[in-house]
Amino acid sequence: MAAVPNEKMDSKTSSDSDDIPEKGVNVTSDEKLKDEDNYDNLNYPPAWKFEKWFIGGYSHGRMIKFKSPKTMYKAINLFAGVAIMFYGYDQGVMSQVNLNPHYQELMGIHPIEGNSRNVAALGGIVAVYYGGTLIGALVAGSLADRMGRIKAVVFGCLWALLGAVLQASAYNITWMCCARVIAGVGVGAIDCVIPVWSAEVSSHQARGAFLAIEFFMNIGGLALAYWIEYFAYLDPNHEMAWRTPLALQIIFIFIIGIGINFFPESPRWLMKMGREEEARNVLKATRDADVEDELKGIKKVVKYELETSGANHYVAMLFPKDKYSKQLRWRVVLAVWLQIMQELVGIGVITVYAVDLFQDAGFDLTLSKLLAGFNNISYMFSVIFAVITLDRYGRRSTMVWGAVAMAVELLIAGILDKYAQIQGPSQRSFGAGVATLTFLYTATFGATWLTTPWLYPTEIFPLNVRAKGGAWSVVGWSIGNGIITMITPFLFQAISYGTLLLLFGLNIFCIPFVILLYPETAGRSLEQMDTFFEHGGSWNVFKASHNIRDKGIDDWRWTKKMKPEEQMELEKGRKMSTAVRSPEEDEKDARMSWRKRPVYTFRRKGSNAGIM
Repeated sequence: MAAVPNEKMDSKTSSDSDDIPEKGVNVTSDEKLKDEDNYDNLNYPPAWKFEKWFIGGYSHGRMIKFKSPKTMYKAINLFAGVAIMFYGYDQGVMSQVNLNPHYQELMGIHPIEGNSRNVAALGGIVAVYYGGTLIGALVAGSLADRMGRIKAVVFGCLWALLGAVLQASAYNITWMCCARVIAGVGVGAIDCVIPVWSAEVSSHQARGAFLAIEFFMNIGGLALAYWIEYFAYLDPNHEMAWRTPLALQIIFIFIIGIGINFFPESPRWLMKMGREEEARNVLKATRDADVEDELKGIKKVVKYELETSGANHYVAMLFPKDKYSKQLRWRVVLAVWLQIMQELVGIGVITVYAVDLFQDAGFDLTLSKLLAGFNNISYMFSVIFAVITLDRYGRRSTMVWGAVAMAVELLIAGILDKYAQIQGPSQRSFGAGVATLTFLYTATFGATWLTTPWLYPTEIFPLNVRAKGGAWSVVGWSIGNGIITMITPFLFQAISYGTLLLLFGLNIFCIPFVILLYPETAGRSLEQMDTFFEHGGSWNVFKASHNIRDKGIDDWRWTKKMKPEEQMELEKGRKMSTAVRSPEEDEKDARMSWRKRPVYTFRRKGSNAGIM
């Protein structure tokens, strides 16, 4: 039996063009071949009339050229890594700026302690940035489809440049808030488009390695911002100690905004605009093998995109009028909520307000800053383990057990933090325990929850709405970050160690959502993801799996990772061995003693849920 039934499919690759004839209609092989190859007369959209007003863009003559496509691939990945590093730098740059007394006095928010108005203002300055990233992502997602990925990145860089200059020169809180919003628009645009651009230009022969490099550099940017601020603060001139790190953003922006123009444009976007020869040239520059088959596959995707262009709008994705758009809304909700949950588990509290956390645990300001800096370095190296956890254990299991581990660490840290704030001979020991568990928490997050919310949207959104799918993901990230960074200063002052206990509860809160709502994407293609959303019929992944099984589809257990051998069986049209319970499993159940049965049953249920 085939993996997908012979019904109409919302597929994005080679299956996009396979029109299944209606029952009773005879189609000759010549007619079918003619229909499959009919991609030369597509009704390509005209160039956007406002495109000429935006600077930058792709030029084949300007594009850097290497002798080997592998070198081009590495260069693209490295450049994308620099852009992701800037995003990390920009996110973390305020961590010590907030502590600078000169900055606090200039912004009119000194003293912070015991003053609710100043606490609100401090959190507000940080949080308004994420309002900008939300706007920037939505605008750039649309611009990337209208005028290309490269011009959309340059657009983001112009906003980020203006925001960086205004932040570094700010003299009052209104000025700083406006600058933060403008910078956020730029970073949101860059953060939305760069992952889509790199995915469409690269061949992804080393997807896991690229994922590790991307997020390693992301947290590297966070750590870089922190340590630059730490050493800048040693300068007696406290004004330059906070202005300099903000101004250094400009270096990243110039590298990204100018450098992107020397790289290839997305071949899929070029093909969509009818620029076939330029798309072919890009593929030749980035691929080792013959490019004609891939070019034909891109044409199929473009044909499908043009046929479903009515769904490629933000409003249509939120307020659907047909079955296909309803599937897109389902994916949008999953992507946005996953990003919000990523912030609810508490990483923004730890990375932005780590110094306050360590001070609450009894450490002085200097040592608290050092601990926070080394915590960022530990966080950076923990990302390497994400490649192992994601590929070996799948997305669901990684997130569930990551949340469990972080909940335990936060619970113990919260209890120890309570006693670390009490003067006495054991205060130092309790504080050391809080610091150790904080390091463990950030390392656990880096190995589990950091990467998944960014990887997941690329695996569930169809190619024809990938840019806007990436924008929705950034919207969720912006909402989550904005809320957390706004309320955290209040939490530390109001409930102190209770903040960690609250985060413990939020980690537990997130686990059922992952188990019940999120299908396992590991090992599955985009076509298989389409099968789930088309035939699932329920947001409950367990019920959706049974609905898919009832329709006779072999790949129905969407709580579990698809193993390579199972994928091979599926492609060969054979039943997967794990699709139903085997007689051997039933016999083992019958022989199991009553004492061992509860443990065995728990393990089997956990395995079926994809978390063991």
